[in-house]
This record gives sequence, structure tokens and C-alpha cells, in this order.
Amino acid sequence: MIRLVIIGVWVCAVTLASSYGAAYWAAGAGFGKAEEPYLPGLEYRRVPTITVPMIIEGQVRGYVIAKLVFTADAGTLKKLSVDPVIFVTNDAFGEIYTNGRVEAGKISKYNLKDMMDRIKEKVNARLNGPVVQEILVDGINYIDKNDIRTVAGNQSPSRAQPEKVEAKSGH
Repeated sequence: MIRLVIIGVWVCAVTLASSYGAAYWAAGAGFGKAEEPYLPGLEYRRVPTITVPMIIEGQVRGYVIAKLVFTADAGTLKKLSVDPVIFVTNDAFGEIYTNGRVEAGKISKYNLKDMMDRIKEKVNARLNGPVVQEILVDGINYIDKNDIRTVAGNQSPSRAQPEKVEAKSGH
């Protein structure tokens, strides 16, 4: 009889302790855990591919295609209410469109370091603080308007060369 009472008290104690532990855990409190400062480091974010038309003498002559990545402090990114990718994309497009140089249908040399620094400064000014640490070039290319058809395999019929077919005799 005493054994049965002791087992009953033990089951009640275990049930109460596990219920208390589950409620405490569900409330978000940690067991003996002091709050530590959040130090996640840098986070890399990819910017969608940017296609910038190059307009020369009122006509589109080709496109600059840029792939960019930027780094920012992960803690700062979590605090922002807006995604900085939008601002990086917009300012990169504007910088390439305004300061991109295409001469005689060929892309001329860019000073990428200065270009990326200007984009970073503009983005940080819009976000009211040093959010973006660095902007990196993943890839940049120029495609002439005439080369697009060739690359896509959609060469227009007016430019296609007709093939010469010679008749062979059956003898």
C-alpha cells in the first residue's frame, strides 16, 4: 500500500515538473541562458541580373549585363524595414546607364572600383547609414544589339544568307 502511494506521488511530481518545464520553454525563456549580443558578421546578398540599354545617337546599340553582390552586416539587415537589394539595383542601373561608356559598338574600360564606390555611397545615403559594406562584381558583359539575334538563334530572314544548292546528275 505504501509503495502504491509513493509511486502515485512520484508520478504527480514528474507530471508537474514536465508541465512546468514545457510551459517555461514555450514562453521562450531559456534555462540558465544569459542573453548574448548578436554578432552574425557579414551577409552576402545577390542582386538580380541588371540589363542596361546603351543608347548612342538616339538608338539602342546594345546592352550592358551586370551581376552584382553586396555585403552588409547581418544584424543591420535584420533591423531594416526595406530590402536594400532594391536600392542597389536602382543605383547600379543609374550608374551604369549614366557613366557607362560604349564607343563604336564596343564597351570601353570601366573604372569598376570607383563605380561600385559611388553605388555604395548612394545606397547608404538612401538607407541613412552605413548599411552596405562593399559591392562586388560577379560578372559584367556588353552585348551588341546585332549580336543578340545571333546568340538567341533568331537571326532575321533579311540577314540570312541563302544556301546554294547544286543539282547532281543521276548518272
